[in-house]
Amino acid sequence: MIAAVPVPAPAAAVAPAASPRREGTQSIQRAAAVVRVIASRSRTGVRLTEVVHHAHLERSTARRILKCLVAEGLVMQDLESRRYFLGPLIFELGLAAAPQFNLVDVCRPSLQRIAERTGDTVFLTVRSGYDSVCLDRREGSFPIKTLTLDVGTRRPLGAGAGGLALLMLLPDEAVTEIVAANAVRFTSYNHLTVPAVMKLLARARAAGYALNDIHITPGASSLGIPVVNRWGHPFAAISVGAIESRMVAHRQVEIAAIVTAEVRLIEKAMRAASLQ
Repeated sequence: MIAAVPVPAPAAAVAPAASPRREGTQSIQRAAAVVRVIASRSRTGVRLTEVVHHAHLERSTARRILKCLVAEGLVMQDLESRRYFLGPLIFELGLAAAPQFNLVDVCRPSLQRIAERTGDTVFLTVRSGYDSVCLDRREGSFPIKTLTLDVGTRRPLGAGAGGLALLMLLPDEAVTEIVAANAVRFTSYNHLTVPAVMKLLARARAAGYALNDIHITPGASSLGIPVVNRWGHPFAAISVGAIESRMVAHRQVEIAAIVTAEVRLIEKAMRAASLQ
């Protein structure tokens, strides 16, 4: 068999040398998107069709990525339900990373004080791409608890007071990009829409605190304040959740003042520790 001799293509027709690198980067981005989708539903797991829908992938591509992630231990699949969950390697990597990210340790005293002063449930969330992730939760003494978030819960930015607070200080261009990317996912939160999120965001910017009173969790309301780094960029938020009757207007102001005072202490501690 005679091998064909390749004929050099004209300069204009030569594919860019960076193309393989771009393909590699795209594969990583797609795999990360799949992991985020699974993480956002870590309790119930997700089906292949949900991964396809929320990660905006072709079915064959999603299946191939999932197969690889399962093989590497980043994802696991329940054979009976066929649902995908985060795998054991995620937990192991989290333990390895923990000493480098002690935000929870820095914030916990403030969360505890807020819980004691308000009597309600307090949450610490951080931004992760287009999502917010709950890192910690402290419960107050009020007998009716609003446990709207578990530690590790992931939501699209804009859903919930913490997610709204993380959007408050971002430029409009960034907000537009984020809410557009999350539009489909919003519908899972009491049929939340982009216009509704933008209306809540406008109110939050005017008031100085984010308020979620559209009842993603029936009968519960929450209030959030962003935590910023030394450059003024929001990277975390502290929110307080309570039953609707405890989140009346005058108490919103009281809770906002309590949370803001603790947020300033956290920001000062973070700067001193050079963590942000």
